[in-house]
Order: sequence, then C-alpha cells, then structure tokens
Amino acid sequence: MGDESEPTENISGGPGGGGSEATFDPGEAATRAEAVVDVLGERYWQKTYGGQDAFECLVRTILSQNTSDKASQPAHESLMERYGGGDLVEALAEAHRDELAETISSAGLYNQKSDVMIAAAEEIREEFGSEAEFDAFVRESEPETVRSRLLEINGVGPKTADCVLLFSGGRGGVFPVDTHVHRIYRRMGIAPPEADHEAVREVLEEQVPAEKCGFGHTASIQFGREFCSARKPACLDGPEACPLYDCCERVGVDEVSETVVDPAEAD
Repeated sequence: MGDESEPTENISGGPGGGGSEATFDPGEAATRAEAVVDVLGERYWQKTYGGQDAFECLVRTILSQNTSDKASQPAHESLMERYGGGDLVEALAEAHRDELAETISSAGLYNQKSDVMIAAAEEIREEFGSEAEFDAFVRESEPETVRSRLLEINGVGPKTADCVLLFSGGRGGVFPVDTHVHRIYRRMGIAPPEADHEAVREVLEEQVPAEKCGFGHTASIQFGREFCSARKPACLDGPEACPLYDCCERVGVDEVSETVVDPAEAD
C-alpha cells in the first residue's frame, strides 16, 4: 500500500471510500493492463468491494452521472437524510418530483435525475416488492442476469450497472469504465484508440485478474485526476512527472508540441 489514503469523496461508492483493505501477491503481471493496476494498487490502495445496499448504490451512481463527486456526495447525503431510514425504494417511488429535485439540486441535472430515480423505484417496487428483495437479487443472481436487468431501467447505463455489481454485489471481474478509465487505457495503448466504453471494459476484464478489477477501477480514477487528465497529462512535464510513463504509449499526446487530442483522433 502507498502512503496516500483514499479520499472521502464518492469515487468508490461510500464514505471513506468504502471497501475492505486487501493485499494481493503481485507476482509477475501476465498483461500490461495488470502491470498498470499493480502499480496503481501500490500507489493508492488495494481493496475488495461489496456489501453496499443495492438500491442506494444505484441511486448514488445516478447522482454521480455528469457531475463531480464534490457535488454528488452532498446530494446523496441530503437524499438519505430526507428519504432514508426505511425502505428507500418505497420512499422514492412515492416521492414528489419537485421535492426530490430540490433535495438533490447540488448534483446537477436534478430534474432529470429525479425522474430517473422515481421511475426506477417504481419499476423495482413493481417487480421485486421491496428494497431488500432487490438487494438479494443483485447479490445472489448471476452477474450477467443482474447487469442485463439493470440496463433495462431507463437512465441506467453500463457504468452505473457495473458500479452496482461491484460495490453492492461484490462481484469480481467487474471493471466499470467511466470517462477517466476510458481515456487512460486508450491513451496507454492497452485498448484500441477508437474503442467505446464497452470495448474498453471488455479489454480490461479480460486482461486484469478478477480480484484486481475493483481497486483497478477506483485507483485508475484517482490516477486520472492526479496525473492523466484530459487536457494536460503529467507526461507533458517530462518522464519523471508520471509514475506510469514507462507503461504508456501516450496515444494522442505529442510531447514535443505539447498538444493533446483524444486517442481516437490521433494520427
């Protein structure tokens, strides 16, 4: 483990980062993707995830869409203060849209997100009956069954479904792909430059051992924030500025002209 602690913001689905500390024998990485995750695990954290309430995890991830953690975390806390304490599915299924929107206003797109959460709660109540039954479905059913069902909910995309599988279901081999992960692994040359989010996920879940996918996801996000930003990655300051310089092909990054484009636009 590195000396840096995981931040309290909601990058891994809970206060204090969530998850349980775990140590994996680094051995010798079988793929470049695994080697990258090993370095990130040493720099940031190695954890196993799972155990969060499935519907609350779903709500939290919806709140985080298209906004920063600093904005979505207070919204989640306000939502739980007003609607938590009982069956959250029931509470949101019966919530008034304007009241819910006001409660989560710090998260941005609050009207749209309120509609999505209320509709999801109504759908889950109709099919599963309660928050507890939905939680059992997520934890106990086959991962592909859960993922397929989650993707049928309006407003739930692959990243949201994968976060529920990881942080609630504790499923190994799930590597959610957000904008940071999508950028980093195409820039490194591990995934094809034109790969969409789903294609990047398939590459990572194939090349990273199942038990390392969870912290690979959260540690990659932190690396993207600290070093591999979209517009000014650390490598522009020289090889010594990035801890993964030697692992990276820097697709779309021209260190001479100091220009950066999306990997899909690189020559």
